[in-house]
Amino acid sequence: MSSNPVVYFEIPVLDLQRARIFYESVFGFEFEMDNIDNNEMAIFPFKEEEKGISGALAKGEIYQPSLAGILVYFYTQDITETLNTAVQNGAEILYPVTSNGQWGFVAEFKDSEGNRIGLHQALTHEG
Repeated sequence: MSSNPVVYFEIPVLDLQRARIFYESVFGFEFEMDNIDNNEMAIFPFKEEEKGISGALAKGEIYQPSLAGILVYFYTQDITETLNTAVQNGAEILYPVTSNGQWGFVAEFKDSEGNRIGLHQALTHEG
């Protein structure tokens, strides 16, 4: 079994255009648009040579935004700046920037669609 078992995620949205603009504005992502089984998808960027997984903003009958579902954390180099940018684009802070000890910093916000989204900033180690 792989040491990194999660390979893909989907974030439910009600308005794909609004959600796409939100995530583009907050993170600078460029999405690839697709339609899979009559569900509209905005696919997050993915580079196989880099760490991490990809996913999509997903609009369809089975997708319902939630504050109580699975929590996805997005990496950021400046968590305070990213959280402030999210708020400027309509997000609501659910959990302020908080130290996570040796792992860095975390924060959570409600996105444009009503989902709980996490942010993570690693500690920088100078050597």
